[in-house]
Amino acid sequence: MHPLGKIVVAGLALVVFGGTAYGYANLRALDEVSRDNVIDAGGEAKPGEHPADGSLDVLLVGRDSRSDQQGRPLPPEMLRELRAGANGDDLTDTLIVLRIPNGTKEVKAFSIPRDSYVSMSGGKGKINGAFGRAKAGEARRLRTAGETDKAKIDKAALTAGRRAARQAVEDLTGVKIDHYAEVNLLSFYEISKAIGGVDVCLKKATKDENSGADFQAGPQRVSGADALAFVRQRDGLPGTDFARVRRQQVFLAGLARQVLSAGTLADPGKLSDLIDAVKRSVVLDDSWNLLDFVAQMRGVSGGGIQFATIPVVNPDYRYNPDDRRATAVQVDPAAVKSFAASLIGTAAPAAAPVIVDVVNAGPREGLAASVGEFLRGKGFTPGTPGDTGARRTSLVRFGADLKERGAEVAKLLGGLTTQESAAVPAGHIEVVLGTVYSGPGVAGGGGAPAGNADEPITSNGVVCVN
Repeated sequence: MHPLGKIVVAGLALVVFGGTAYGYANLRALDEVSRDNVIDAGGEAKPGEHPADGSLDVLLVGRDSRSDQQGRPLPPEMLRELRAGANGDDLTDTLIVLRIPNGTKEVKAFSIPRDSYVSMSGGKGKINGAFGRAKAGEARRLRTAGETDKAKIDKAALTAGRRAARQAVEDLTGVKIDHYAEVNLLSFYEISKAIGGVDVCLKKATKDENSGADFQAGPQRVSGADALAFVRQRDGLPGTDFARVRRQQVFLAGLARQVLSAGTLADPGKLSDLIDAVKRSVVLDDSWNLLDFVAQMRGVSGGGIQFATIPVVNPDYRYNPDDRRATAVQVDPAAVKSFAASLIGTAAPAAAPVIVDVVNAGPREGLAASVGEFLRGKGFTPGTPGDTGARRTSLVRFGADLKERGAEVAKLLGGLTTQESAAVPAGHIEVVLGTVYSGPGVAGGGGAPAGNADEPITSNGVVCVN
């Protein structure tokens, strides 16, 4: 279940944020949540301390697992209720980092697309495969060493998988993860029911057999299997996985509102059901002291949560020359690190703004402006977009003083041809988009995913999505 980590465990985090509203006595029941040694020794944030990178960072993970907390397969009747097939695997198909900057009460969360193509232990691959790769490797190592205790092998393999997923996120984002939380299919189903559902809104009616989605247009409340379908659907949506990410974010915003509402916090029955659901299926790192965390987070409200997605270079990246059907999401680690750092105001400012003047030499209306906005997200300042005479190929031009930044722009736009020119004004880079340009900013291919310019998602209100 791809979206579960983001939605359920963020819900857990939000429950923890609001913990003081119903007292430590209830929160202590969460001591029974399963724990694992996911965080490097000495790397966790201690109560009252300010993490070195300027924020407390929680990695929320959703595993595509069709088993319960004890590793037992879910019964067929439950799988039917969940509208999920019997086949599961070891993919961490949802990864989200929850950032709580020091000295503020504003929480920011960002998603990492599951197919982001990254460098990790064992070689390059999709980031959602880091967990399974390490888990299988550790199990194989232990069996080769002569270990025969299946329970011991399974436990050690899961720990290795979780640590590998954490490391892959740290390597990509430059963020030091302070805490880890993980959920599976069943936990999301139960938690969404425990709080009485979540308010969402759809721009259009939609139906999809694969996910079980069958929704009308407009505002509605979803829970249980319907909530799963809402956040699982990708087929038939513009932007597929990126549209699903936006679905997940708007659902999480609603979950935050619902969990922190008086209707939940003041209802002993709902609180009890919620805590029971969390205890049954959530896994936390063993360094996380929830009571201290609540004290540290006192005052954070649902309205102070903002949602975003890391910048991508190409959502339709053909990474395997031997199989052109194999696709992934191409990301620029430097741009991702800059993006993550900017969420807490620690990104190193450029010595002077670099203005990128984008002109369109092809027939696609608005392309220059779209590409300019894409580059704005990478730290550049777009100039006034315009049109120019027809040209087939694209070109990036720059003066000698901006050679490195010009090469960076060319790379971000899919590897365009570069040209050093004394005719380019100082402090400027010129981009000419040819008729065959297919990089970022082109709707439906090779660029910024559809929906990036949509209404920002926060936990202040319901945003209608596709």
